[in-house]
Amino acid sequence: MVLELYLDLMSQPCRAVYIFAKKNGIPFQLRTVELFKGQHYTDSFAQVNPLKKVPALKDGDFILAESVAILLYLSRKYKAPDHWYPQDLQARARVDEYLSWQHTALRSCCTRAMWQKLMFPVILGQNVPPETLTSTLAELDRCLQLLEDKFLRDQPFLTGPNISVADLVAITELMHPVSAGCHVFESRPKLAAWRRRVEAAVGEDLFQEAHAVVLKAKDMPPLEPTLKEAFKHSLKSLLQ
Repeated sequence: MVLELYLDLMSQPCRAVYIFAKKNGIPFQLRTVELFKGQHYTDSFAQVNPLKKVPALKDGDFILAESVAILLYLSRKYKAPDHWYPQDLQARARVDEYLSWQHTALRSCCTRAMWQKLMFPVILGQNVPPETLTSTLAELDRCLQLLEDKFLRDQPFLTGPNISVADLVAITELMHPVSAGCHVFESRPKLAAWRRRVEAAVGEDLFQEAHAVVLKAKDMPPLEPTLKEAFKHSLKSLLQ
């Protein structure tokens, strides 16, 4: 039975999983779940993932949620090249360290920045208080500095000389319209050089393919009223 991946490439975790699977020649059936149509809230998808989130993986009778778990499952099952998730104890610990940090740091900041700067005003038609956005962007800047100083340092990639799943998780987080608006790469030459190395390691065609949809997010049509209200209700915390 062919592996099934439930993805929407608007989602950062989905893009990381998609790039990893494609780059490593992992055969899979793409099951698109369109977030902006509310398809993750449907009863049919809840049977796949009761958390009602993407990505999700279905491997026969085995179902798995959460992007980091999926990345590591794919790495182990398909015996991906060692640099993605090294066997060496300390090298692997460095990857784990980044994956643990990013959930409540860079990913959290980027998610709030994207919604406050783009999604709320453009997609939901709701402006964010300037002081809220200023605070979020300042926190994002602190996280980016930590990304450079703590993780990247003077290495080619975040955890050493070779690309790992940590780099995929990080680069897909930074590749969204808010990155351009905040001049993430333009104002940080070290991160810009790292981005070029990641893109080269992944392959330019695959890199652009995975990010094509999200970079057009600003051109998306308005949400349907009922779905707009559902998003507003579930995303109130992103305004804080």
